[in-house]
Amino acid sequence: MKLPDYAKAIGISYTTAWRWWKANKLPHPARQTESGLIIVDYVPQTSSTEVKKNRVAIYSRVSSSENKENLNRQSERLTEYAIANGYQIVRNVKEIGSGLNDHRKQLETLLQQNDYDILLVEHKDRLGRFGTNYLGVLLLRLGVKLEIVNLADNGKDELMQDLVAIITSFAARLYGQRRATRKTEKIIAELKDGDSECN
Repeated sequence: MKLPDYAKAIGISYTTAWRWWKANKLPHPARQTESGLIIVDYVPQTSSTEVKKNRVAIYSRVSSSENKENLNRQSERLTEYAIANGYQIVRNVKEIGSGLNDHRKQLETLLQQNDYDILLVEHKDRLGRFGTNYLGVLLLRLGVKLEIVNLADNGKDELMQDLVAIITSFAARLYGQRRATRKTEKIIAELKDGDSECN
């Protein structure tokens, strides 16, 4: 199968397939003909039931645009994981937004689709800071399995950003918008002081 057809069959872009070929990281054997054409030894699954069980939607998220590079790496790791597990990638969604925000457009659109059987995320907090277990139960009722690749804790920088967002939100409700900023800054300073004492 030609490299562009292979990329399409496994649900990755041609650019990614080419980069993997150059780095000798294609998950299937490949060779280059004398004319320069890259041929991959890959036969797609023919049974529709087999394919149906392996349809995967990838969801990657970071909290701010400063982490866009991390977002791309996260998506690439999940793509490699999906291919290694024989999944057929039907969607690959990348989103920038807080894990506390329950109105993330990309995730909402993804959850409304019914063309995948597995929702693949790297860490559970990529899906949401709270209620991920409930979301997994609901997805299962719809016939979609939530698969979390890495169950280890995911860094404390983004957790701190989420904590600041929670404090700011509650402080604004309690003290009004102007005083909330001062109160939030004070609470954050105290948290950082407490953290440095623990280390």
